[in-house]
Amino acid sequence: MTRFGIAVLLLVGLPLTGCGSSNSINSNTNNVNGNWNATLASGDNSSMFQFATSLTADSNGVLTISDFNFTTDSPCFADGETEAGSVTLGGDLKASPSGQFAMAIRSNPPSGNTLMLSGTDKGKTISGSWTLTGDSGCDGFGTFTMKKI
Repeated sequence: MTRFGIAVLLLVGLPLTGCGSSNSINSNTNNVNGNWNATLASGDNSSMFQFATSLTADSNGVLTISDFNFTTDSPCFADGETEAGSVTLGGDLKASPSGQFAMAIRSNPPSGNTLMLSGTDKGKTISGSWTLTGDSGCDGFGTFTMKKI
């Protein structure tokens, strides 16, 4: 093969070397998987809720939320809760991951209170806004920050 042919193959093939690589959530060493502490502040910046949890994301971005524990008392979640969430990662997942994060925390019946978190995953910090809807006295909104520990 001529030198020109080899050069063309290199120019065409070099950009394709990344095409087979995986940006899967599990290959990211700086991803959402792990233990987290969260602080939720109200609109006037006073602390409303705090919780600790462990998150694991599958390849579709569905979160498995385990060991969830409110570290502040709240009558809105006195009988326990269930959690669900998702994360959509983008960017350079190893160097500077970023993406959208969503989590719902629902109180166990009969109360029916729902705490929704929506934010941006920046690798070791997730931040955004939250809303609480439900029974009288169990409503509000504000900002949250989650830190990976």
